[in-house]
Amino acid sequence: MQKYSVNQHLIETILAWVKSGEIAIPEIQRPFVWDSSKVRDLMDSLYQGYPVGYVIAWRNPNVRLKDGSMSEGRKVLIDGQQRVTALTAAILGQYVINKTYQRVKIKIAFNPIEERFEVQNPAILKDKTWLHDISEAINGDLFEIADNYFELNPDIDKKHVRNAFSNLINIPKKQIGLIELSPDLDIETVTEIFIRINSKGVVLSQADFAMSKIAADTDNNGNELRKAIDYFCHLAIAPDFYKHIVDNDKEFTKTEFFQKMQWLKTENEDLYDPDYNDLIRVAFTSQFNRGKLSDLVSLLSGRNFETRTFEAEIAQQSFSTLKEGVTNFINETNFKRFLMIVKSAGFISPKLIRSQNAINFAYIVYLKLKHLGENPVAIESYVRRWLVYSILTSRYSGSPESTFDFDIKQISHKSFDEILREREAAELSDAFWNASLPQSLDTSVASSPYFHVFLASQVKANDKGFLSKDVLVSDLISLRGDIHHLFPKDYLKKNGLDRSRYNQIANYVYMQSEINIKVGNKPPKDYFELIRQQMIENNKQVSGISTEQELWNNLKMNCVPTELIEMSINDYQDFLTLRRKLMATKMKGYYYGL
Repeated sequence: MQKYSVNQHLIETILAWVKSGEIAIPEIQRPFVWDSSKVRDLMDSLYQGYPVGYVIAWRNPNVRLKDGSMSEGRKVLIDGQQRVTALTAAILGQYVINKTYQRVKIKIAFNPIEERFEVQNPAILKDKTWLHDISEAINGDLFEIADNYFELNPDIDKKHVRNAFSNLINIPKKQIGLIELSPDLDIETVTEIFIRINSKGVVLSQADFAMSKIAADTDNNGNELRKAIDYFCHLAIAPDFYKHIVDNDKEFTKTEFFQKMQWLKTENEDLYDPDYNDLIRVAFTSQFNRGKLSDLVSLLSGRNFETRTFEAEIAQQSFSTLKEGVTNFINETNFKRFLMIVKSAGFISPKLIRSQNAINFAYIVYLKLKHLGENPVAIESYVRRWLVYSILTSRYSGSPESTFDFDIKQISHKSFDEILREREAAELSDAFWNASLPQSLDTSVASSPYFHVFLASQVKANDKGFLSKDVLVSDLISLRGDIHHLFPKDYLKKNGLDRSRYNQIANYVYMQSEINIKVGNKPPKDYFELIRQQMIENNKQVSGISTEQELWNNLKMNCVPTELIEMSINDYQDFLTLRRKLMATKMKGYYYGL
């Protein structure tokens, strides 16, 4: 079976298809990530007649309507978005949204004498030999533009400049290759073709397929749903983007979606800033009880999995269900209550959460259990436990889609309490806490999920920083305090230890910088002697701790073995072993207290 066709089309034809909707591309709200210089280079390549690569479109399948007739599918652009957006910006003069979500114009200037393109800048605006914006020339009155140019530059070679003008305005007549994929291909095959055609071998996100599919279906208000997803994700990162929506998208401000996301305009919480991939995945999985986004693409196309045909009613129902999932996701009460639960587990900072899939599925658990009418107090405990369990076991690091699919189907058929007990028995046995976890703590990677769970356990317990009388670990994390070494780094380096050994996470504590400076590069037995002396003399040169009981309590909450106070370099390995066990024991108590 021929999986695709290849044709050459005029650039003006491609742009006309984009304007008419025959080709659906991610809307202008999607960030344009090319630098302006790349747009300039694209224009130069077209002017010179060089090839600029292919764009790839996948025709939507024809869908059977209620009256039995067939609806012809649009083309969905799945590769070449940046090039096509660059063409609309440079040739048509349209605005784009840049990487920081600002609405900007990219103006490309042209010097017909030198036949050279450049990004417009203040120097060019002062130079009469340049056309300041090629979109004005291409879409304007060429004779008037030429007359004005010759009036400003009377001594030039007019024939040469006329040829240059002619070549410039003929750029839209240049051809670009369009690879059109067959509508009956499944998403996995389309992805494989994309990877093989794309010389960089970039893996195409299935969320990108889903977003293009959503935007293309105007019959089911997919363009509005697509904007809701994009706008929410943008506002979550940049609340001042709200003004852009109000100023530039009056139509969207009248929608129910906009009313439901207005709370973000004053929200600066950055614990969970989802992108469109996260939002779609959570909305889809929680609402459809499926974990594979390829199924969403099929359902939005109207696929009947039993008859293997495409039906308008299935597409309509799928859009309605997805809309409900998106609405639940962006709901202020849901979102803020979920974040409150995550924080109550000790995860108060985004730097403590490195697994986006773990927090995504925790939100799915929250939304699903709420929908099932589970007790709110039980929901809090279940969400905390599942989040920590999935981080400790790296549950979603391998094949997250398959695991999402398995887990959501389990939740739909069993009580969550039963699921959790089964998982704990299988993966969090005594062997895990006593052997596997201490072994996992044998690492020098400060971003280790195990270390993050340990820090969360300290936050949850309101522990104080190492040798701090009043300052909490949570304060040090929130206020960007520093991680320091119990056996000072310089001390270990001077004794011949390499980076992987002195940077062990069992050697890390959150400590106030001023205390760390006083500790310096002394071995533990020496700096603890200083602390003893300060307690005897009742001064606070090193630490605010003033009694032995305060000191023992501080060591205990930081899982520091008391043996440390007499230790030097020969005891370092024993110290690491002791502290890993103490850290694992604390994490076990923390987990079962969630």
